[in-house]
Amino acid sequence: MNSIKLERYNKEFVRVLSEIIMEEVKDDDIKFVTITDVDITNDLSYAKVYFTVLDKNKIDTTLNALNKAASFIRGKVSERVEIRHTPELKFVYDTSIEYGERIEEVLDQIQSQTPKYEATKELEEHE
Repeated sequence: MNSIKLERYNKEFVRVLSEIIMEEVKDDDIKFVTITDVDITNDLSYAKVYFTVLDKNKIDTTLNALNKAASFIRGKVSERVEIRHTPELKFVYDTSIEYGERIEEVLDQIQSQTPKYEATKELEEHE
């Protein structure tokens, strides 16, 4: 499938899934979910849906609830998105935000260990 069209579907699915979860899903375990990305396969048969939650202690509970509600959510998606075959939804916890936070922590540690005058001197040498 055309990569531009596929990317458009990915973005549309993020928007539609967010709306469905916010407005139509009644399960309290799913209410505070943020859909961060969707990756649909080229043949439109599967969609990997990445999500995050505010409460890190509820990741497993939320993941189970989302996967149980996947067929209901898929049905609602098919009503809202014009696509010849609505992909099967597979929910996956998105670790990229935590990964980014970890990188920031490491950079902060490095910066706090580097004496200020050396960092300034290095910058002046590179200019």
